[in-house]
Amino acid sequence: MKRDIKEIVNKMSVKEKADLCSGASWWYTKENERLKIPALMMADGPHGLRKQSEGADHLGIRDSVEAICFPTGSALASSWDRNLINKLGQALGEECQAEDVSILLGPGINIKRSPLCGRNFEYLSEDPYLSAELATSYIKGVQSQGVGTSLKHFAVNNQEHRRMSTSAEIDERTLREIYLAAFEKPIKEAQPWTVMCAYNRVNGTHCSENKYLLTDILTEEWNHKGFVVSDWGAVNDRAAGIEAGMDLEMPASHGDGSRRILEAVKSGELSEKKLDKSVERILKIVFKAIENNKRDIIYNKEEHHRLARSIAADCMVLLKNEDNILPLDKNKNISVIGSLAKNPRYQGGGSSHINPTKIENAYQELEKQINSSAQLNYAEGYYLDQDDNDKMLINEALKTAKESDMTVIFAGLPDRYESEGYDRNTLSIPPNQSYLIEKIAEVQENVVVVLSNGSPVEMNWADNVNGILEAYLGGQAAGGAIADILLGKVNPSGKLAETFPLNLSDTPSYLFFPGDGDQVEYREGIFVGYRYYDSKKIEPLFPFGYGLSYTEFEYGNLELDKEKLTDQETLNVSITIKNIGKYKGKEIVQLYIRDKESRVTRPEKELKEFAKVELDPGEQRVINFNLDKRSFAYYNTEISDWYAESGEYKILVGSSSRNIREETTVELESTIEIPGEITVNTNVGDLLKNPELRNKIDEILNKFMDQAPLGKDDKGAISEDMFEAMMKYMPLRTLAHFGGKKITMNMINDLVDDLNR
Repeated sequence: MKRDIKEIVNKMSVKEKADLCSGASWWYTKENERLKIPALMMADGPHGLRKQSEGADHLGIRDSVEAICFPTGSALASSWDRNLINKLGQALGEECQAEDVSILLGPGINIKRSPLCGRNFEYLSEDPYLSAELATSYIKGVQSQGVGTSLKHFAVNNQEHRRMSTSAEIDERTLREIYLAAFEKPIKEAQPWTVMCAYNRVNGTHCSENKYLLTDILTEEWNHKGFVVSDWGAVNDRAAGIEAGMDLEMPASHGDGSRRILEAVKSGELSEKKLDKSVERILKIVFKAIENNKRDIIYNKEEHHRLARSIAADCMVLLKNEDNILPLDKNKNISVIGSLAKNPRYQGGGSSHINPTKIENAYQELEKQINSSAQLNYAEGYYLDQDDNDKMLINEALKTAKESDMTVIFAGLPDRYESEGYDRNTLSIPPNQSYLIEKIAEVQENVVVVLSNGSPVEMNWADNVNGILEAYLGGQAAGGAIADILLGKVNPSGKLAETFPLNLSDTPSYLFFPGDGDQVEYREGIFVGYRYYDSKKIEPLFPFGYGLSYTEFEYGNLELDKEKLTDQETLNVSITIKNIGKYKGKEIVQLYIRDKESRVTRPEKELKEFAKVELDPGEQRVINFNLDKRSFAYYNTEISDWYAESGEYKILVGSSSRNIREETTVELESTIEIPGEITVNTNVGDLLKNPELRNKIDEILNKFMDQAPLGKDDKGAISEDMFEAMMKYMPLRTLAHFGGKKITMNMINDLVDDLNR
């Protein structure tokens, strides 16, 4: 049923409009009986449906309805699988329809600036391209079921410390290339029904009233068609929010927001036309949700649980497999040690906490799969709610390990170590767990560690064990997925979507996170994650994009469809991947680009494409990537746009950011002229890069070379290399200062005028 939204808005009083822009309760928008405007229900996500009863808070003190708890964002991103994430989205959409939920609050795609952020388990990656691609698939999956999403948290929300008041101080290029780039593609291509504005301020202005973010960029530049909703309690000034483009305040403010809007309209501080725009955007989504409501839908919980197990297995990352200790021999006696084996940590704390339909634990799932002739023994090893060693538990664990052929230790971060609301202060796992791993490695030579954590941890014990499986927070079916991988039923295929540093002091934001008082400076700029480690040649514990398999893959025949292109053309890149091992497996092929010589500072390499391919032993396949201008570009603040400068670029294809298997070079020609007035302070070297300008300054440069007192008779004090270097960064005015009588400032001024013409 088509509704004329503008006609409805014209019939509304100013009070009715103001009321519609504030929630009715924790989870519902306001209805208007007179005009037959229904209420919508929203529910927390993003890795499961957290529908709570009316009146319940959004931080989860009360239980929510039972739903499937899928892997958290940090795990999901490690799948690098667009299709898998889309299937997850479809399943979540089905569950929302079954529970009459119109909008799922997710996905969360804030960049992992620091591994200490307490909410990193909920976010996807340190890389904006990977985050954007997976978020786009997620949104399309959910919304294909007639349920909206709320892409969050917009923007630059990268810490929990003082998250409601801190101001992220950030330059425009960093904002665009790293923190907004993750949002841009999902908004342009997937059109989430809503975007959730963040708690924090950006460069001093609250996100809830930041016109530059919400109107100039989100609505006008990116053409977002939905409405903006506040994070719960993020509103500072309700009228300023409407003015900036923040449409819906959540949760209910018990009339305060509505009164503030009415006062602002009455005084002329806020125009009614601005208010009308917000109302129109809200109504468009309200009616879309009603039209897409599927009544009496029931989803198959067992089927969704099996999907959760399949997804979890594809997300886990094999970090170490010395002497091919994995997969485990089902005929050997195995000791399982660690409380997390029977008391799994499968999700994070806070607003995304799901009430699962059931929970698998790894010990029981291993027990189901090992052969009857083998023994599976268990020791608790440590208490999850303590950091101190317990002598009795350790002795029991050592005895159990000694009596087995191999030992699997379950370790990681307890709930108290990472959660929404606060940041971590260390990369370490609890000391009693580290101690246990070290002691067991002394008495058992075949040790595998399985980690359950939402973000990177230090591993001072890594050299002492044979295998490490990063299981992340894998959802309610994580136990079964872990068993499937350990025993070889599933070949691990996940790769890290974030860098694991050796030490906290190695991290790019180490000196600046989480800031001073209510201000945090993003002084590392664009050098986030692998962009920093690779550019600075800092060895990480495990690099971005890294992950092992039970099989091996060969890369070859890297080809381009052209050797030269303009920034208006696309480039096709093809590479052949072959499975040369014994097992069927999946490889994640990663394409990075390096600008060989740029006029601005750029990272060593940047991810620009990826593909996940499944191959049987001996099978090979050609993977094709299409690159466009954006693949080569940086954000140029002089033109306020993306700019791919002329020059040579390296095309790098590999299995991680640190393992490039094939590379080649392409030449790109820019069709865009960079404006900028040439002055007497313009460097000579910058002019020499442009052939046309070089011709114009050759005459005066020749005069300078003849007249400068730094010439041939200086008895070798000035080398040729030194002379060239000085020229490169010498302002034009200096030619007159050092050029003798043949070069005057009048000549330099005339040259500048000529160059600008």
